[in-house]
Amino acid sequence: MDELPDSEQLKAIAEAVAADWGLELGKPFALSRYSYVAPVSAKAVLKVAWAGDDESLHEAESLVVWDGDGAVRLLRSDPSRRALLQERARPGTDLSVLPEAQAVAAAVDVARRLWRPAAEPFRWIGDVVPGWLDAGERDGDEGSELVPLARELLDSLEVGRSLLIHGDLHHHNILSHGDRYVAIDSKAMLGDPEYDVPSFLWNPLSYRMTDRARTEERIAAFVDAGLDDFKIRAWTVIRAAYLGAEPDVAALIRSLVR
Repeated sequence: MDELPDSEQLKAIAEAVAADWGLELGKPFALSRYSYVAPVSAKAVLKVAWAGDDESLHEAESLVVWDGDGAVRLLRSDPSRRALLQERARPGTDLSVLPEAQAVAAAVDVARRLWRPAAEPFRWIGDVVPGWLDAGERDGDEGSELVPLARELLDSLEVGRSLLIHGDLHHHNILSHGDRYVAIDSKAMLGDPEYDVPSFLWNPLSYRMTDRARTEERIAAFVDAGLDDFKIRAWTVIRAAYLGAEPDVAALIRSLVR
């Protein structure tokens, strides 16, 4: 998703929604790129998604399914304006501040809570990923050299379609909330739980995925939680092919299945 939203337009929508709902907007959070996200109280956050962000199309429905178990709770929504009033995670620190072993354990615990049976209206990843690969190859983005291998791997997979997955499960989308951790910012779809692992492998933002030993340890933790080792590796190649990867990172990712 290369195009960025009009931040002033998103802010105006957020202000209008806040006024309608009797809320007072605080300062928006720094890591919000495709949405306007700001606290409205000590217990709630208002999020307005960009109309062009179709990946988060069913975020509200996913929060209803999870109902506070593994993710923040949905308090109110306005689908016509892509507005969500969500429970605020407090203290809200993300996994990037934790030692590696603790961050991995917390991510696995949250992920296992989120992966649960679901159906419509969620889209199936098998319907959308081929188009994303086409776009990545056409645009020549970093990582696009992985596209032929990614297509080969995708063709070899029997892609699940009965489980709800988060779609963007990484350190900065898992926050502390009391004595537990919860997910935010879902790109919810139906598919393999292994699809969720790559985002964690190449995060946090301060980390570059060039450490083979750390990568293997992270994969092993998710395999120990019941996931398929090959599917984790295959989805890592597939997702890097359209999301982008610098040459040395792409080389490590390619080696995961060779």
